[in-house]
Amino acid sequence: MIPPAAPAPRAAAVPEEIIRARAYLLRTVEPPSRDLVRLIEQHGPVEAADRLRRGAVPEALLERAAARRDTDTSEADLADAAAAGARLLVPEDPQWPGWQFAAFGNARRADLAPPVALWARGPGDPSALADRSVTVVGARDATRYGLHAAADFASVLARNGVAVFSGAAFGIDAAAHRGALSAGGRTVAVLACGPDRVYPAAHAGLIERIAATGLVLTEYPPGTTPGRLRFLVRNRLLAALGAGCLVVEAGTRSGSKRTASDSLALGRPLMALPGPVTSAMSVGCHEMIRSRQAELVGRPEDVLEIIGRLGIDLAPERVAERRPTDGLAPGTLAVHDALPARAAWPARRIGEIAGVAPDSVRIALVELEERGLAEYHQGLWQRPARRSGP
Repeated sequence: MIPPAAPAPRAAAVPEEIIRARAYLLRTVEPPSRDLVRLIEQHGPVEAADRLRRGAVPEALLERAAARRDTDTSEADLADAAAAGARLLVPEDPQWPGWQFAAFGNARRADLAPPVALWARGPGDPSALADRSVTVVGARDATRYGLHAAADFASVLARNGVAVFSGAAFGIDAAAHRGALSAGGRTVAVLACGPDRVYPAAHAGLIERIAATGLVLTEYPPGTTPGRLRFLVRNRLLAALGAGCLVVEAGTRSGSKRTASDSLALGRPLMALPGPVTSAMSVGCHEMIRSRQAELVGRPEDVLEIIGRLGIDLAPERVAERRPTDGLAPGTLAVHDALPARAAWPARRIGEIAGVAPDSVRIALVELEERGLAEYHQGLWQRPARRSGP
């Protein structure tokens, strides 16, 4: 259980009846539910809650709420959440990430419905954090390569003002959160359990660190335990809240593919990090790239360019390392290649090996000497001896 903590203050006063109504609806109908969202849009949360209690709702919604609609635990849920330092964030609150969740309205899949409300723990402003963000997901059984890459990418992105969203799971999720925290950046954990619970339990310390400076979000009421279906349902929130989704490692049957699929369905750019062709943990990423579902990224700057501000967050062009021989004319380069490394030869022999006329050989040798690429000793030429560093 999470130790008691003071709840973060609300950004603006929201009528208590709205808070209570949405807490009741959030508990009564297991998410996601397009029917419930539609009912709230038509009548408002307070009347929607009243109609659900009375059974004056469509049959499909009534059936989904049958097990819980007669018991109103909203007051107890709000008290339990407050004891854990959490608050109920509702669409009527200015901090609600409405722009991000608007993408659900264009999704064709029935399971992609927006949340009715969210339990939030931490000082972060969800709307501001989601405005410039990236969701990082990947394998729980991650390799050293994946863990290092996730932490490095998250660290660089966090230093550039990007909030890192993930699910606080083992492997890539935890590495991404820790990378952002190590850079003094902002990170958000989206859980599949109640705000008063920690999962996995081994990450209690990590989740506390996230809540201390960033945000922990969940749409599940206090006391709710995690389950396989709830993780899948949670993934749609991760997909929506990030301006883009980065998959660091994913096996053939990785759960990260669900988040990737949700991201594409919501119109978010999908990115994947390639890995060793021998690694089973990179098969999923390679499939996404090969099928052109995901953009290949090889450095954090690539991610920043894809999810960043148009014309501002452009990744710097890669500059190839310059070689000492760059810019040499073909004949001069041939003379350089003919220079002996462990002996010294006359210009004539060098010209024969290089296939360059004597006059041109002498001109080339002078240029090479000026560049430090040839040395002259008593009428003979050779490559400079390698010098050890200081």
